[in-house]
Amino acid sequence: QPIKVTATEIPSAVQKSRSGGKIRIGINGFGRIGRLVHRIATLRDDMDVVAVNDPFIDARYMAYMFTYDSTHGVFNGTIRVVDDSTLEINGKQVKVTSKRNPEEIPWGDYGVDYVVESSGVFTALEKASAHKKGGAKKVVISAPSADAPMFVVGVNEKTYKPEMDVVSNASCTTNCLAPLAKVVHEEFGIVEGLMTTVHATTATQKTVDGPSRKDWRGGRSASQNIIPSSTGAAKAVGKVLPELNGKLTGMAFRVPTPNVSVVDLTCRLQKNATYEDVKAAIKYASEG
Repeated sequence: QPIKVTATEIPSAVQKSRSGGKIRIGINGFGRIGRLVHRIATLRDDMDVVAVNDPFIDARYMAYMFTYDSTHGVFNGTIRVVDDSTLEINGKQVKVTSKRNPEEIPWGDYGVDYVVESSGVFTALEKASAHKKGGAKKVVISAPSADAPMFVVGVNEKTYKPEMDVVSNASCTTNCLAPLAKVVHEEFGIVEGLMTTVHATTATQKTVDGPSRKDWRGGRSASQNIIPSSTGAAKAVGKVLPELNGKLTGMAFRVPTPNVSVVDLTCRLQKNATYEDVKAAIKYASEG
């Protein structure tokens, strides 16, 4: 019988927050990911965002960017600027700071339990750990990390240990690829595989042709080109699924769409499998 891949909720080893069981969250970096994490948190009854840090935008600009999103629409809630250091979102106060260095952010003063590190800058274990100097208990990096433990829910989150204070949630592509690769490998055995992601435009691309630090093609206009690019997602799968380490490779195509990406995975298998077999295994796992 096919294996069901089930996603767990908060691991039992994670301590409850000091405030009636709700998790108190701080966000460092109020960009695309930071703002969307905050929006999602407002829909949850088990967590509150109590503080946001961003050195590049003040409270009024935060309120504007949080309210209006060209891709996801207008925020379905209330928000007002109380003062230069406080926002009120859906009736709950959120403290605003503008520190450049993580160790200077006073998370402890706001009772923050978990910090979402979504600046895209402090992805290494040592740099992200600096949030703990300000009073944070745990840090979740919203990007791949070279040396922090990496987790994809539904794949390896059960290997989390309480002493892991800083973890990475990997990339969007890895979160798409890893569950798929896990099911296929456990059912049929992956000998080797090639991943291609058709990826929406990101903030690092150019609106018009210009110089790129990464490669020449990357400097072409994002709205007018399909741009081949590299991706570390295939290698990252080897970190969350060690049995697939070195077996996958991949590439990306950046396409002129504002949202939604897709992963195509082609594999050589150990076991014979029909198209129907593969579909059945993935469908069964998805219903877990």
